[in-house]
Amino acid sequence: MEVRLAECAGFCFGVKRAVDTVYEQLKTGKTIYTYGPIVHNEEVVKELEEKGVKVIHDFSELKDLIQSEQSAAVIIRAHGVPRAVYEQIEKCGMECVDATCPFVKRIHNIVEKESREGKHILVVGNPGHPEVEGIVGWCQGPVTVLETPEDVLAYEPLPDEKLCIVSQTTYNYNKFQYIVEIFRKKGYNDSVVNTICSATEERQLSAQRLAKEADVMIVIGGKHSSNTRKLYEICSRECANTYFIQTLDDLHLELPKAFRLVGITAGASTPNKLIEEVQNYVRINF
Repeated sequence: MEVRLAECAGFCFGVKRAVDTVYEQLKTGKTIYTYGPIVHNEEVVKELEEKGVKVIHDFSELKDLIQSEQSAAVIIRAHGVPRAVYEQIEKCGMECVDATCPFVKRIHNIVEKESREGKHILVVGNPGHPEVEGIVGWCQGPVTVLETPEDVLAYEPLPDEKLCIVSQTTYNYNKFQYIVEIFRKKGYNDSVVNTICSATEERQLSAQRLAKEADVMIVIGGKHSSNTRKLYEICSRECANTYFIQTLDDLHLELPKAFRLVGITAGASTPNKLIEEVQNYVRINF
């Protein structure tokens, strides 16, 4: 049985940069906090917690921290945060280390500029995802989050309203193109910026290609990871035997002898050692 890893899988540039930033800050000897989990992978977060990194979830925790810590740094997560978080950290006099993915930071700059110029910002993505919440927090005027094509079909802008459409970096590429086409057919006065990062698009396309050939697909990533869930959805459409796991402990396979190819892909926050563990296990046991 062949075991094949997708061409693009595991840590993306933004995630690696954020995790490396935390490790660099640990060397300073300061108490290190991250505003939200640094990335959406429970294993990575747990490993950092074991090294003393603590997670802050809201302003109240930040305020309590200021009163108790004199030598500490707050690291902004890879997904980014609303502008108000930076202002709160600065107001409290804390050191702020920005590990926001540069591709996400680009979206912050776009929506801040376009909304200041009077455009209504439309964010295509999951309204409950921290990246989207961060993007919304950089808009200077009206902003609406649209998650599905159905949301777009139901949306009606004000007469003569100018729109600027951006996307969550990990949104499904094909679905975004479909949504853009809906807007164009409606003839809205809009500007569209495709802000899906290239790593996301490449990861989705390579997973899809492999899933079309595979008898079984294994998708590795955190249960809260948006980009990993997208990979699972894409692979499930191409391969009926698709499994979503966080760690090797979640993998329970019984593979018929007729199966010839097991494909493996992984979300952008999945460390290489975890991918290697799964690969080696499947090769040895099947």
